[in-house]
Amino acid sequence: MTVSMATRLVSVLGLGFGDCGKGLFVDALCRQLDAHTVVRFNGGAQAAHNVVLPDGRHHTFSQFGAGSFNRGVYTLLAYPVIVHPTALLVEHDYLRRAGVEDGLDRLIIDARCRLTTPFHQAAGRMRELARADGRHGSCGVGVGETVRLDIARPELTLRYGDLTHRAHAPAKLEAIRRDLLAAFAPLCPVAANDAEYQRERAVLNDAMMARHWLDRSMELVRIVPPARRADVARRLQMPGAVVFEGAQGILLDEWRGFHPHTTWSTIHPSSVQAVAADAGLHAKIHHLGALRSYLTRHGDGPLPTHDTRLTSLPEPHNASGGWQGAFRRAHPDAVLLRYALSVAGRLDGLAISHLDVFGRAPGLRWCNAYAAPVGDGDGQLCERDADGRITELRASAGHDLAHQAALTKLLHAATPVLDAEPVADAGQFIEQMERLTRLPVVLAAFGPTFEAVKALRPLWGSEENRRK
Repeated sequence: MTVSMATRLVSVLGLGFGDCGKGLFVDALCRQLDAHTVVRFNGGAQAAHNVVLPDGRHHTFSQFGAGSFNRGVYTLLAYPVIVHPTALLVEHDYLRRAGVEDGLDRLIIDARCRLTTPFHQAAGRMRELARADGRHGSCGVGVGETVRLDIARPELTLRYGDLTHRAHAPAKLEAIRRDLLAAFAPLCPVAANDAEYQRERAVLNDAMMARHWLDRSMELVRIVPPARRADVARRLQMPGAVVFEGAQGILLDEWRGFHPHTTWSTIHPSSVQAVAADAGLHAKIHHLGALRSYLTRHGDGPLPTHDTRLTSLPEPHNASGGWQGAFRRAHPDAVLLRYALSVAGRLDGLAISHLDVFGRAPGLRWCNAYAAPVGDGDGQLCERDADGRITELRASAGHDLAHQAALTKLLHAATPVLDAEPVADAGQFIEQMERLTRLPVVLAAFGPTFEAVKALRPLWGSEENRRK
């Protein structure tokens, strides 16, 4: 599927709760399009995009682009991505073990990117621990705390370009530490007897941590100096293909997801377009919505079609435990898919992974509606059919988290209405998906490697259509 064009731009956006195969599709697209750059445009170090090679090598991409196994493909961490410098160095070590020796040499970091420090990470974990049974589902890497403090105290925000000012950065780090420590001065009830909480608090109490972290981060800066906006523009305006790699999934979006079980990030085509426009790119971007043949979710939050019998479906790279909590599997959900499409805006096609699961017991069945009691303000939240079943969910008109929280409550009370018969095979599933979404399935993955990804539709039409 090699295309001859001066500029080819394609994005991969998750349509679920994450874990939909974005890493697989980005790796495959880099090979099919001979891409020169993968752009991370949202989120931070909480991403976990798995790429498996036919020779058995595997890496879970967190901050490096999932095209990094391809020789010569660069990763651009574009503003407003949140960068975790020391975690990047750790990830580089893992990439080297997988055979990628020059990952840092092919890394570009926008000087404007905000930084996650050990203090943000510790504070974020303490905040989640303090919620006890009301956890939101944090990944525990500090992304949310970085954004929260940036909103509350923007003058304290540390950016990648700040690391080149050794006289300036330590003072900012100390101010961040003190501000976060003060926020947790009144110990929450769980703190006294929670060893994990106390370990994180010890990080905030450690004034020497800043110097150690800064010294380690400078190792990254020496190899990957902060990129100016003009440097970013030059890279993205190079002839060839650019793949924009989304993090998380649109059902976790900070404004469109089901509050409070969301991420502090906007997952939307507009986020891609903003990065492209900032670099002076105005060519059409082909947006692909990525999803599995079934739903999954890490940690807390609603998942109406969750079925414990689906644990028989193999999951070699997503385990329960850790900060995110349990990994759950669920039947394909047309109600959530329609909602995701309604808030995603214009998409050009779909990329579906895990199409090799059909025929395994128990069978996957579509959910096209929920049974749920009618509550106050129900008409603002959903549409129901003649039998009173929920068929559509309505997002808030603006940034209304109370509305999104009400949707969360509604989903927790919902009982899925599943089809009587399971999906017969991948072909039937693809037909049903195209009929439901009115979008073409462009890429279909029948296994974990790029060799199992089939191009069912062209990303671009004829030269004549492209000129139009």
